[in-house]
Amino acid sequence: MIVDYVQARERMVQEQLVSRGIKDPRVLWAMAKVPRHLFVEGELWNQAYDDHPLPIGAGQTISQPYMVALMVEALGLKGTERVLEVGTGSGYAVAVLAELCAQVFSVEGVEDLALKAGTTLTSLGYRNVALLVADGTLGWEEHAPYDAVVISAAAPCIPRPLLEQVRTPGYLVLPMGEKELQTLVRIRKDGEGIREEYLGECRFVKLRGRYGWED
Repeated sequence: MIVDYVQARERMVQEQLVSRGIKDPRVLWAMAKVPRHLFVEGELWNQAYDDHPLPIGAGQTISQPYMVALMVEALGLKGTERVLEVGTGSGYAVAVLAELCAQVFSVEGVEDLALKAGTTLTSLGYRNVALLVADGTLGWEEHAPYDAVVISAAAPCIPRPLLEQVRTPGYLVLPMGEKELQTLVRIRKDGEGIREEYLGECRFVKLRGRYGWED
């Protein structure tokens, strides 16, 4: 069966994102543009625009499209920002972010995933992306501060180095909570301090590292 991936993305945007309250037109545009199927194995292409995560190897997943859109929308990007993403995975969220901000720095703990993501992102022409294989809970201090930080794995608490690398004012968005169920949290860092906003329940793979879950 030949799949029209452009049509599949448009249907995904309308049925999964708009219907659930994603409103930012730039986020909707980016989600309709980035070819999600190219970030998973060929045998999964026919599921690439379905409403659920997919395996990408090493016990990791590519997040549900709605969750990617929700997290990116929560950053409030205008186009000039420098963003740190923790948990490169397949590179799909990196690509969406790269469409919406000036530069994306992404850290991945699994070298094979980072190399594969880098190859995919390069093949799609993304030049405003830098990848690092390291403990993502430590961030990427060399390029800090960032206008926004987003963590694509579940943390037991706020990783302090990542909060410190957020510019004031700026946002940190992450799933946080127990191993099996978390809450998506948006943290705003401004002159008055730190404020938390809760965006709903979610389920992510565990964030590994010094300030994440122990192996």
